[in-house]
Amino acid sequence: MCRQVLCASFARGRITFLRRAVAEHAAYEGLTGRHLEDFVLAVNEITTNAVVHGGGHGRLRLWSHDGRLWCEITDEGPGLPPGWVSEMRPPTGFECRGRGLWLTRMLCDQITIVSGPGGTTVTFAAICA
Repeated sequence: MCRQVLCASFARGRITFLRRAVAEHAAYEGLTGRHLEDFVLAVNEITTNAVVHGGGHGRLRLWSHDGRLWCEITDEGPGLPPGWVSEMRPPTGFECRGRGLWLTRMLCDQITIVSGPGGTTVTFAAICA
């Protein structure tokens, strides 16, 4: 059974509030400890990407299905840059940027990225306890 947990729009200045709401809902759905922390960090990284690179705002949707908590974050930005590859290699050097998608891939069980000139959608999941 698929159950909607949270649906929210966000913009700069609302990410902290959204992160807290996601943490509360994720804990209620059964995420605990490191799994909860990792999931919330992934949400923070992708919502920040949407604000910084994807037009300044976005939409988040959380749902529970088959023992997993799913998150979908969508923006209306220009899409990922040309040359972007889906093979997520670790960032090189000591750059301050470029780790959000890579971290999400490392922290979550599944990640799907769909991007084009009309925006980017990142969907990822964590297994609930």
